Amino acid sequence: MTSTAALQAQCRIQTPLGPMTLAATAAGLAGAWFDGQAHHPGPLPAPAEPAHPHLAQAARELSLYFDGSATVGWTGFGVPLDAQGTPFQQQVWQALCGIGPGRAISYGEVARQIGRPTAMRAVGAAIGRNPISVIVPCHRVLGRDGTLTGYAGGLDRKRFLLQHEGRL
Repeated sequence: MTSTAALQAQCRIQTPLGPMTLAATAAGLAGAWFDGQAHHPGPLPAPAEPAHPHLAQAARELSLYFDGSATVGWTGFGVPLDAQGTPFQQQVWQALCGIGPGRAISYGEVARQIGRPTAMRAVGAAIGRNPISVIVPCHRVLGRDGTLTGYAGGLDRKRFLLQHEGRL
């Protein structure tokens, strides 16, 4: 969960999957939530400042991602991140950042990567609480048999993102 006390700025952007709220601290992007997604924090106690450096960078990079400019040779997002969570959640979210576009792994694989091979349910819970949609690519985690399972933004959005990246 993002600590809203440290938020400096927020903005709204439009995406092919609907509006998103972006939020930033001095250290980096703290949140990127689709309207209506699970675990959306609701109204944020931060001024609307789309020119905030982290917000402007995130908005620019998301625009490139969604318009397809970043699909060939895309190395990932470069905006600094400041997602707030437990040490375990941080570890899981860091592992997600290593899953490149067009790739997908299972919850069990994430658990093994972080050295907790039996913690698949805890990994799933941490992934579900990821506050930075798309940029921290939780949509690239699939069920053991490759099925689309769980996504705070909804399975239709997960399917779109994976298709956009050439995975489905």
